[in-house]
Amino acid sequence: MSRIISQAAIRGAHTYYTQAEQDLQQALATHGPEKELAFPNTAYYLPLILAMTGIEVKNLGDAQKALEMAKSLLRSVPADNLWLPYLGDTLDAGIATLICQEIIEALKYLAGILPEEPWLGFTNDAILRTQGIKLVDGRMPGFAACVGVLPTNEQAVELARAFQERNILVFMASNTKGHSMAEQLAEEGVEMNWDTFLVPYGKDTSAAVHSLNFAARAAMTFGGVKPGDLEAARKILLYNKERVQAFVLALGADFEPEQDSGQLITDEKYATAAGAINFGFPTVSNVAIPQILPRGICTYEHVVSGIPMDRIVNKAVEVRGLKLKITEIPIPVPYGAGFEGERVRKEQMHLQFGGKYSDAFELLRGRPMNEVEDGKIELFGPDIDEIEEGSALPMAVIVEVAGRNFKEDFESVLERRIHHFISCICGVFHMGQRDIPWIRISKDAFQKGFRLRHYGEVLVAKFHEEFSAIVDKIQVKIYTEEAKVAELLKKAKEVYYQRDERIMGMKDEDVDTFYSCILCQSYAPDHVCIVTPQRLGLCGAYTWFDCAASFEMDTHGPNRPVKKGQCSDPVNGIFLGINEYVLQASNGNLEQVSMYSIMVEPQTSCGCFEVIAALIPETNGIMLVDRDFQDITPIGMGFSTMAGEIGGGIQTPGFLGIGKLYITSEKFISAEGGIKRVVWMPQQLKEEIQERLNKRLEEIGEPEFLDKIATEKDATTTEELLEFMEKVGHPALEMEPIV
Repeated sequence: MSRIISQAAIRGAHTYYTQAEQDLQQALATHGPEKELAFPNTAYYLPLILAMTGIEVKNLGDAQKALEMAKSLLRSVPADNLWLPYLGDTLDAGIATLICQEIIEALKYLAGILPEEPWLGFTNDAILRTQGIKLVDGRMPGFAACVGVLPTNEQAVELARAFQERNILVFMASNTKGHSMAEQLAEEGVEMNWDTFLVPYGKDTSAAVHSLNFAARAAMTFGGVKPGDLEAARKILLYNKERVQAFVLALGADFEPEQDSGQLITDEKYATAAGAINFGFPTVSNVAIPQILPRGICTYEHVVSGIPMDRIVNKAVEVRGLKLKITEIPIPVPYGAGFEGERVRKEQMHLQFGGKYSDAFELLRGRPMNEVEDGKIELFGPDIDEIEEGSALPMAVIVEVAGRNFKEDFESVLERRIHHFISCICGVFHMGQRDIPWIRISKDAFQKGFRLRHYGEVLVAKFHEEFSAIVDKIQVKIYTEEAKVAELLKKAKEVYYQRDERIMGMKDEDVDTFYSCILCQSYAPDHVCIVTPQRLGLCGAYTWFDCAASFEMDTHGPNRPVKKGQCSDPVNGIFLGINEYVLQASNGNLEQVSMYSIMVEPQTSCGCFEVIAALIPETNGIMLVDRDFQDITPIGMGFSTMAGEIGGGIQTPGFLGIGKLYITSEKFISAEGGIKRVVWMPQQLKEEIQERLNKRLEEIGEPEFLDKIATEKDATTTEELLEFMEKVGHPALEMEPIV
């Protein structure tokens, strides 16, 4: 069987080489070899080619070199009577295919052929890093690259929902006889984007390369693997086999036993699958194609086929060796992280709560054991089937928990999880927390029987599942009576205020223990976060209290208490106990880190950071740039380029990955003078943190400083930035040299 697959894969690779050569020669004739060739907003050039060959494709001439490399990997199609005991030539053909596909896809952008709905095209680095936290915290345990089409639209929706419920990201590309899975989902009104875990790349089979260059960048971004030679390529492939749990579904429709399966699974698809096998990604198909069952490159079987549609998801999970944790929740709609980013538009809405339409709040309180009846869900006021469609109701959701190991400090930590738990309900949109939530319930969810009791069922089930170490009993009270909601809201705001005062008043000096976070080591093996009361994790998702709660729940988990020990350098924030832990936790790669400096042995970054702080030497200051800013910064680099240099668990003096809340902390790069060193940030980021920043500036007696921080509206180059700083009298110009 391996001979048949090898023949098809090598034929397909030759086909792609011919297409890439023709497209490239046409582009060279039109533009010349110096014409820039690139995907949008990535620091990795053409990422797959960079990862596999080390070639930095910057222009058409560089693409020609990469294509020559692909040609060198191609062999003749093996004869029918040739027995092949190994897959070497097939695997090489697979890599050649991916190189050719990436050139073909990049040339589309050069020609102005941009993706149209429902297709999304290339994934930029900002999205890659945004998804990073889902990769490392288990919300996204694996990837399914779906190639082709399902027999019916209904089966396409069922397959998508099955993956979403298992939190598996779905990449879609290619077609079968002109039809594609993504188009089937679009016809059924299924929302497709990164937030819903359904990502349609493109209708051509060559678009499947985007899923593999995503995987390659995961190794370079989170694994810190630097491309450059064959050894680096080997490390990138091994990283993916061991850490990126992906597989390919080769899908075909209307298959009859007597029909030629090649009409459904073409040579080009075989060649693409051969490329994926190099990464350790097996192929599973509903079509009866030849199989490769012995183990080798992949963890288990390489190609498994003829799997009925009702078994294909479980079979794919089995073949890849994915370990999934699925909780059955007694609600009438699907549930999973794949629905977390789902929107419910006005025309799809049955009912809404909060936002600008009504009062709403969520509050979680700890109670004595005898005051909580586990699993009890009470509704006070009308349910959603008692209100006119399209209406807005007030809503108060009060979750009361009891546990022998529960502490009051954990209340806000658990309360923030309400947003995540509710967002994962298919057909329910949730935004915000505390007293600013906005919830919409779709007509489809309502018609399937979803009611407010099910809202409570989700909270009871998920709090039990994720916080069983500290929570023994949970009960939920939901209020929809306007007067009662208004009364309870006043009491809730008093609780929020008291919590804020307690948290905001906490200093690093008040504790003898910081917390570690090594959650991202599943993708960045040498990275270690140290989280303090005044410095949250760089992803922005984990505070000191979060880490404390996490340790209480799982003493062997990613967050552990670390004794500060003796402070050897109070200015830079260097503690002997922290250094001892970091040396061990970084596999011996980091001997020392400072907590408060960007210049002296700063903390490492994994790739999930919300913001990059970067030195601008000419200004004697620091700029801040968040992942949402896609333009070039005054230092001539965009977010993606900088992120590619500092991720993967390495120390980079002058660059620091941080969470947004850290910007307004008293400890923010305090060794270099703190907030007064900031000379530039994007306008959007400035507006987002303005309220907290103004409060911090009042504390240090610099209420006018906000206007002295330039944005892209004031300066786009270092020269323009210096002119702006001199005009406004920026204090960094008078501070002692930072370098």
